[in-house]
Amino acid sequence: MKYTYQVNSPLGKLTLASCGESLTGLWIEEQKYFAAGVKSPVKDERLPIFNTVEAWLVQYFDGKNPEINFPVSPEGTAFRKEVWDILRKIPYGKVITYGDIANQINNPSARAVGGAVGHNPVSIIIPCHRVIGANGSLTGFAGGLDAKTTLLKLENAVIF
Repeated sequence: MKYTYQVNSPLGKLTLASCGESLTGLWIEEQKYFAAGVKSPVKDERLPIFNTVEAWLVQYFDGKNPEINFPVSPEGTAFRKEVWDILRKIPYGKVITYGDIANQINNPSARAVGGAVGHNPVSIIIPCHRVIGANGSLTGFAGGLDAKTTLLKLENAVIF
């Protein structure tokens, strides 16, 4: 069984998903690949994990850098999970490029990395918004460039 729950945020409605124990999804309303991987049956229910994530989001949107103290279990291919693990290590307020990630995993294709970043099912918490183009451009955020800009400004990120 999959569970979902919606919360409000400065970016609009966010949909959270869980297997019951850990967070498996967080999407900005109408983002590309919205609710990818969430198949029927789905039950809308306020689970304890959703309460914890909602409290984390309140702190985050208040400009704090809260610790992620809840389980996050995105579903995806081994390659995507490898990329998402790198995303989790990008410090708050910092950015890296798709090419930087490609170099870290010895994959010469920044485009393949971009595909994995774009399919991140746990937006914000797995910070795909912290990945930028090689020239410092704000490219490729499934939640939209306005949302990416908002998140990076919130974190006072310095973009080269």
